[in-house]
Order: sequence, then structure tokens, then C-alpha cells
Amino acid sequence: MGAAGGAAGVFPKAAPRAGEPGAIRARLPHLRLPLLACAALAAVVVPGAAWLRGPTDAAGVAAGIVLVIVSYLISSISVAWADAVDPKLIMSVGLATYVMKVVILGVVMIAVAATGWPGLPAMGVAIIAAVVVWTGAHLTWALRTPLPTVQRSVEH
Repeated sequence: MGAAGGAAGVFPKAAPRAGEPGAIRARLPHLRLPLLACAALAAVVVPGAAWLRGPTDAAGVAAGIVLVIVSYLISSISVAWADAVDPKLIMSVGLATYVMKVVILGVVMIAVAATGWPGLPAMGVAIIAAVVVWTGAHLTWALRTPLPTVQRSVEH
């Protein structure tokens, strides 16, 4: 099996349209590797934070990693939905999702910071680490996934 889900060099047929079974799932194959990478990060860093810094920092690290995962999942699912409905919606749905996430994240982080929670610095470091891990895993997936190609005939 190739990275795209079919035999090497053979690409699956077009993704199903909205309303058809698997319409959104077919547009999300890139999620598996970043999710696994973030799970591995959490499996190592959360217990490490608990051992080195205590349960509050472990909770901050876990919250930071979960926040990054949820943020990327929301973006991926909303863009996949838009693509399934009409590819012309991708940009507007993607931008609206981004703005919504930034506003909600800002409000929540201001509220958390106002509480003086001591796990906030660990959460910030974990957010940075999780973004780097997610981005690296996504880049790895993208570089390893063969691009669809069109075979041109030599006759014109």
C-alpha cells in the first residue's frame, strides 16, 4: 500500500461529495501522523513534567498539547467540510474558523491568566512544543505522500 491509501503509484478515486458516506473522512488522511506524534509527545512530556515539576505543570503541559490538537482538528474538519460541500468555500470557511479560534483562544487565555494559575507557563511551553511537533509530522506526511500526476501522451 502506498502512503495515499492505494497501491504504490495508484491513487484512489476522487473523494466522495457531501452527503455521501466518508465525504469528510476522505479529506483528512493527513491527521493520523500528527495525532500520533502529539500523542507520543504527551506520553513522554506529561509524566516528565509531573516528575520534574509536579502535577500543576503536568496539567499545564497536558492542557497545552490538547489545545493544539483541538485547534488543528477544528481547522482540518471545517476545511474538509467546506471542500466536501463546495471547494469555493474553503478560503472563507478556513479564514472564519481561524478568526473564531483566535478570538476564543484569546478570551480563554486572558481568563486563565487572570486566575494566576501556576501551570500557565508550562502550558505555553507545551503549546510551542506541540505546534512544532504537529507541523513537523504534517510536513513529513506531505513530503512522503505521492502527488497525483497526469500521464501525458507523446502524441499531440
